[in-house]
Formats: sequence, C-alpha cells, structure tokens
Amino acid sequence: MKKLLFTCFMAVAIALPLAVTSTVRAESPGISIELGGRERHPELHEALRALEKAKRHLKEAKHDFGGHREAALRACEDAIIQLQLALDSDRR
Repeated sequence: MKKLLFTCFMAVAIALPLAVTSTVRAESPGISIELGGRERHPELHEALRALEKAKRHLKEAKHDFGGHREAALRACEDAIIQLQLALDSDRR
C-alpha cells in the first residue's frame, strides 16, 4: 500500500511542475532554440499511465489498504484530471 501511494503521489509531484513549464530554452553560441510547448511531454504521458494503472489496482483490490483506498483513488483521479488539462492546454 505504501508503495502504491508513494508511486501515485510521486507521479503527481513529478508531473505537475513539468506541466506548468511553458517554454524551454536551449542556448549555445549563435544558436537559440525555443520549444514553446510543442514537445510531446513524454514524462506527463508516463505519469498518466502510472496513475491509471494505480487507479485500476486500487479499484480491483480485495481490501481497502487500511482505510486509505478511497482517498488514494480520489488523489489518482484528481492527478489524472490535472495532467489531462495541462496537456490539453499545451495543445492550443
């Protein structure tokens, strides 16, 4: 249970700061590259997959993880929604 909750919260902790980053600059002598939100964000998609897997595991589990199952499900669902919103806003 602790590992599942840790994975869920770490995915959120890693993904949200990445989601709010709108511009990445790479500079070297004479070259300036700006990636204004056009990259695919593989880390965010990986976090979404991990959260979906954790959510499925929690729903299918035969026990309630010491009373933490419902809160962990809500946290996963909230994180999934926020990541999807971040990715959607980046597509505009």
